[in-house]
Amino acid sequence: MKNSKWKLLTASVAFIPCMAGAQAVISERTLSVDAALEIATAALANCRTHGTPVTITVLDHAGRTKVVIRDDGANLHSSEHSLRKAYTALTYGMPSGAYGKRAASNPGSAGPLHLANITTAAGGLPIRAGNTIIGAIGISGTPGDKGGGTTDEGCAKAGIERVAKGLGS
Repeated sequence: MKNSKWKLLTASVAFIPCMAGAQAVISERTLSVDAALEIATAALANCRTHGTPVTITVLDHAGRTKVVIRDDGANLHSSEHSLRKAYTALTYGMPSGAYGKRAASNPGSAGPLHLANITTAAGGLPIRAGNTIIGAIGISGTPGDKGGGTTDEGCAKAGIERVAKGLGS
């Protein structure tokens, strides 16, 4: 019986027509390196007003690193954590802190927390051009007594706002 199911599956697949007319090349909207640098630089300037050295990571739409700025004196772990915040915001399409609240409200779905580069800490934001996510920014390093991830997220927002006009729709 098992063998006949495989034969039927194989025969069915053989009759699926080839997609000769399929589009072979696609274009995807993504964040330019110039915009990434401007976002990171504006975010760093905003964070410095709080007197805290941070690390900023900006990713493109595919999760590739565009920019990393580690301020003088930033904690060693802030480099990895800023990447995780940006990656979480990118892959879930929401602020990393909002993802953290969602995960905390449903402890039975903790599986994604074991994936590489996922965090529940605030400080990561998706970067959008209209409704399309074209990248993400993550900032880490602000201690809890200075607002922690909430302050990091505010700096990230300031960076994105710097180029918002150029992001269009």
